[in-house]
Amino acid sequence: MNKKIRLLEVNVAQAKAVYPEGKYIDNDLILFEDITQVPLPTSPSRMKSLFLALCTSGHAQYTVDTKMHEVSAGDVIIISEEQVVADYMLSQDCKGIALIMSYDFFQNIVSGVHELSALFLFARTHPVFHLDDNQTKALENDIEHIKEKIIDIGHRFRRELVMTMLKALIIDMSNIIYRFQQVGEAGQTRAEVIFRDFIQTVEKNYRTERRVSWYAQQLCITSKYLSETVRTVSRRTPSDWIDSYVTRELRVMLRNSTMSIKQIADELNFANQSFLGKYFKEHVGMSPSKFRKS
Repeated sequence: MNKKIRLLEVNVAQAKAVYPEGKYIDNDLILFEDITQVPLPTSPSRMKSLFLALCTSGHAQYTVDTKMHEVSAGDVIIISEEQVVADYMLSQDCKGIALIMSYDFFQNIVSGVHELSALFLFARTHPVFHLDDNQTKALENDIEHIKEKIIDIGHRFRRELVMTMLKALIIDMSNIIYRFQQVGEAGQTRAEVIFRDFIQTVEKNYRTERRVSWYAQQLCITSKYLSETVRTVSRRTPSDWIDSYVTRELRVMLRNSTMSIKQIADELNFANQSFLGKYFKEHVGMSPSKFRKS
């Protein structure tokens, strides 16, 4: 009988336990001023958060989903949720800064900003890109200001302020990714193009449409081909991606609006309030009303 290999997982809670000196907000965000302190296990490990880092000197190498990558000063590294990182090695003079944030935290930050999620997903297959000197200095300054607010635990709106500052940083990063994407678009595989188009279509239509077959039809391919392609590129199914957008929006609406659950069900095209309740409990683990009160 084949045994399923269980990989170690990297998330904010685990990083806090290993490196309590890190600057963090709950189990949603941790900042490392010294990239060598990032607690990556010695064996292959699966990211359960979004990892964003900037190399400021020296060099490093590592694999993402078995593909080797090398970085040096001025390179930005993005490792997405569910990707497997291994075989990393840092030079003695390697320096840099890093952020690990929960995927829900990231999704809440970019919620409502068109194309940001899709652009960061592009980094799933292009996890390293280079910044010029001005861009590098700007990113360092942004992260330094974010650090100052993370450690200001007396600030009444500390979490909200850090999220706003991170949104600005992510928008800047996305602009750089967009330019990089435009230059490298000719070199994308068909699978990468389909995945990008799928995510962009989901972003525009998840409020009213949750059927994989509908998205396949919009992309003029079969449901089977869409499922195989999305799973190959992202290690998640099309349904997983659709559900992540829907549940993110449900969380935001339950926490940040006065709409009744019935009104939210109508807004997101659920047959009725009961269907929404079952869907939410299946994906979040509690009822919408309990989530709203928590």
